[in-house]
Amino acid sequence: PPQGEVESCTRRKVKRLLSFQRYCHASRLLRGLVPHTPGSLHLLDDDYLGQAGHMLSKVSAWNFDIFLFDRLTNGNSLVTLMCHLFNVYGLIHHFQLDMVKLHRFLGMVQEDYHSQNPYHNAVHAADVTQAMYCYLKEPKLAGQLSPLDVFLGLMAAAAHDVDHPGVNQPFLIKTRHHLASLYQNTSVLESHHWRSTVGMLRESGLLSHLPADMSQDIEQQLGSLILATDISRQNEFLLTFREHLDNQDLDLQLASHRHFILQIALKCADVCNPCRVWELSRQWSERVCEEFYRQGDLEKKFDLEISPLCNQQADTVPAIQTGFISYIVEPLFEEWQRFTEPSLLSQTMMGHLHKNKARWSRLRFTHPTSESQMQPHVEEDPEPEGGGGGGGGGGGGHEEDVP
Repeated sequence: PPQGEVESCTRRKVKRLLSFQRYCHASRLLRGLVPHTPGSLHLLDDDYLGQAGHMLSKVSAWNFDIFLFDRLTNGNSLVTLMCHLFNVYGLIHHFQLDMVKLHRFLGMVQEDYHSQNPYHNAVHAADVTQAMYCYLKEPKLAGQLSPLDVFLGLMAAAAHDVDHPGVNQPFLIKTRHHLASLYQNTSVLESHHWRSTVGMLRESGLLSHLPADMSQDIEQQLGSLILATDISRQNEFLLTFREHLDNQDLDLQLASHRHFILQIALKCADVCNPCRVWELSRQWSERVCEEFYRQGDLEKKFDLEISPLCNQQADTVPAIQTGFISYIVEPLFEEWQRFTEPSLLSQTMMGHLHKNKARWSRLRFTHPTSESQMQPHVEEDPEPEGGGGGGGGGGGGHEEDVP
């Protein structure tokens, strides 16, 4: 058959597959498999809730185990965490938010993440939000931030990957997905995450009591933050950040400079997996690579060229992670450390980053086959993942947000 027919047939199949995934996702509500309202928390065993509450008392700890927290909250980690942090900062009072609307909005956001994605799911969003909270508390920053800054930082972190399809931008472009044409092949996923967030903000009415110019400003700033997570713009942000630090001309009295630092903080939070303790880091790494491999399998199935990092045979987890750390994570966190200096947290993160990188490097040479990557490898020094969620934005293979 003519090439055009084959192509459109492939597109139809891909579209059907992706919309079927969306249908399965959406219909979880109808099938009642997932308690999707924060209100359902009271159905949980009191002991679990007690343990989750105890964990929240240590929510600023860098070794916070978001996987455990998600289990203890019955899959409600994002809603529970955000409600807690809004209370910690007094944002509900400050912005006179309606608790019912806030719960409705957060429930919509959490529900719109695809739980079947190994990496880009609501637990990743909760993890990025918890990291963002740690960064907002940095001594260099904490005293300078307005309630609006904190509100924007937390909201952008929670929503930054909402409705992520589990495939990257090049995949959407080559399968001619409607999102790619809608956003003209530019920051396709990030634009969708932002516009989805705006849709949910408006539908929930969370900001409807605020002056129109203020809610409009909030929507625009959320967009600017979420779009900053596009890994293809990594160098642009890194060079600007480095220049500011070299010139020592950052002035956090200026709203525009605070906004830039929030963009950098969100970028850091988004790719901070390799800066976590190995036990947490390794899980993220294996999840993001599994998501890449699933995309590669889809590409194979539809006879498309396999994207960089998506070939399970050629691209092992240790190889993807060492590249991701070297090209994306290390350069960014070296500058973040300069900015936050002297920071105990930055020292801790860099310590984990270097140990995790060394560990993945060793695994590259001790486990030549990709199968062994996914086994829980016991090694001399007990530590797990470099987790860069973005697995290897370096190859340009994953425009979306690197985890």
